[in-house]
Amino acid sequence: MSSGHVRPVSAPFEAAKTSIRGATLRSDLTVSEIAAPTEVAPYSVALAADVRERVHGEDSELGTGRFILLHDPAGQVAWGGTFRVVCFAQAPLETDIGTDPFLAEVTWSWLSDALDARGADYTAASGTATTVVSTGFGELADEGTGAKVELRASWTPGDADLAAHVEGWGELLCMLAGLPPAGEGVALLRPAGRA
Repeated sequence: MSSGHVRPVSAPFEAAKTSIRGATLRSDLTVSEIAAPTEVAPYSVALAADVRERVHGEDSELGTGRFILLHDPAGQVAWGGTFRVVCFAQAPLETDIGTDPFLAEVTWSWLSDALDARGADYTAASGTATTVVSTGFGELADEGTGAKVELRASWTPGDADLAAHVEGWGELLCMLAGLPPAGEGVALLRPAGRA
């Protein structure tokens, strides 16, 4: 007999997981469920995604991201609710775009635009958008100069239906990778190595 504590089932969390698994994502994304953090909240589920493009029959990675749903039935004051979404998105860029002073603001606006376009209900959004330009030296000199953009964000969903949140996060990943948006009227970034 096990002496470990068995956590009771949380109906709201199970409903949220079902909605996450029912999200419709673009075919440009390879998505899988991964181990979720256990120290932040009693319940959590996490997804990993890679943006891939077929190039002459081979997969080419253009960007990556993580989507984590945290649930604390007792609620957390900082969240303003019982659920919190935490996401990460990263993509390589052409160096000249990585030095654009408005890139961070554009990246943040793309997240809110993607969530809003899918009707995701959320509050208390926060995060950081970071651009990094790096140059290789010594043994890494062949790597030359490159750039990337990273977004780390979190928000409190308005209910346990998370499909729109996952779909918005997926669209953000594709937009950062320079793929045409699902909607019209959105400017694109040029990923590293693409004209």
